[in-house]
Amino acid sequence: MSATTDLSAFFASPAFGVAGASTNREKFGNKVLRCYQQNKRKVYGVNPRSTEIEGAPCVANLQDLPDDVLSISVITPPAVTEQVVRDAIAKGIRNIWLQPGAESPLAIEECRKHGVNLIADGSCILVVLGYSDH
Repeated sequence: MSATTDLSAFFASPAFGVAGASTNREKFGNKVLRCYQQNKRKVYGVNPRSTEIEGAPCVANLQDLPDDVLSISVITPPAVTEQVVRDAIAKGIRNIWLQPGAESPLAIEECRKHGVNLIADGSCILVVLGYSDH
């Protein structure tokens, strides 16, 4: 199996998760969450230290995400990304977007091995969806 890059499949998810969501508005983990909100998407943060970020519900780990979350954005350091990808695959998440800086060769290989729809080509969801920092 090989990983595919299919943006339409990624965005077809009824809800989205943001692994690495942050309460700090300057961090990309916060901007990506707000980007989903600006585009009227249902979104959940994944952060063990928060129950809500920017008004969106937040869960401690990927296993706690609702079942309608079929796509996640990952904004974590590469070593953390590897565990996030393993957890996402175990949860049954089929679409993973590794934001620039989160990529890890091991995580990418894990996605390919499991046929995950992977976006890890350096594209940023903030650009693709047209994020505004207002």
